[in-house]
Amino acid sequence: MQRALTLTRSTVGMKALVAVTGLILFGFVIGHLAGNTLLFAGYETFNGYAASLKANPALLWGVRTVLLASVVTHIALTMKLAGRNSSARPTGYKKARQDQITTYAARTMVLSGPLLFAYILFHLAHFTVPGLDLGGEHDVVNVYGNVVRGFRVPWVAGIYIFANILLGLHLFHGAWSALQSLGANHPKYNPLRKRLAVGFALAVAGGNIFIPVAVLTRLVGTDEQVAASDLHPLGAPEPQDPPMPTE
Repeated sequence: MQRALTLTRSTVGMKALVAVTGLILFGFVIGHLAGNTLLFAGYETFNGYAASLKANPALLWGVRTVLLASVVTHIALTMKLAGRNSSARPTGYKKARQDQITTYAARTMVLSGPLLFAYILFHLAHFTVPGLDLGGEHDVVNVYGNVVRGFRVPWVAGIYIFANILLGLHLFHGAWSALQSLGANHPKYNPLRKRLAVGFALAVAGGNIFIPVAVLTRLVGTDEQVAASDLHPLGAPEPQDPPMPTE
């Protein structure tokens, strides 16, 4: 416990925790996007994927707990570090330092963190809490239908698109800083470092944005699939009782 408190008090310790929680969140956004792309494989595949997650509640809630702790720790320490840096240098540099690249993403990190946290809470409530399915009736079986109905509401899709633009900026700066912490801070490698950070941010944020756009433009989801609330988790129809023999 004392070691944990020490980490959250020293600047080096806080930066280490920010880096570790950042890596955890990097892994999650990649896995989350990979799972969501199954939406394009159809309702049977996507509902099967959702059912497999629900079939392992211990794993599901374990992951959620780690992610929640990582998000809260990451945001809290980032804001604490920003406050400490601001107190240490109340006025900005008169001349930009040659080894410090100031970007719009960096300047908005402190603001985008809490906004993304609010988005995460909205996202979880939207697709998991009955009664908050803004696109229609919540269906615990046809998760595919929940997603398509939700994203067919333009302002709901707009929230996701805006949030993922913020996520892209956040991921760009996070990847840039992570590579710098690993020692890739040299005029020879900085262009490659920037391309890698931009590519990672665009892949994740762009992939997430494409999903609601595809639903809005009807590239994904037929009315029959969206309304198929009598499906099994794997998308198969409910078995019918055999007809009664007639005399």
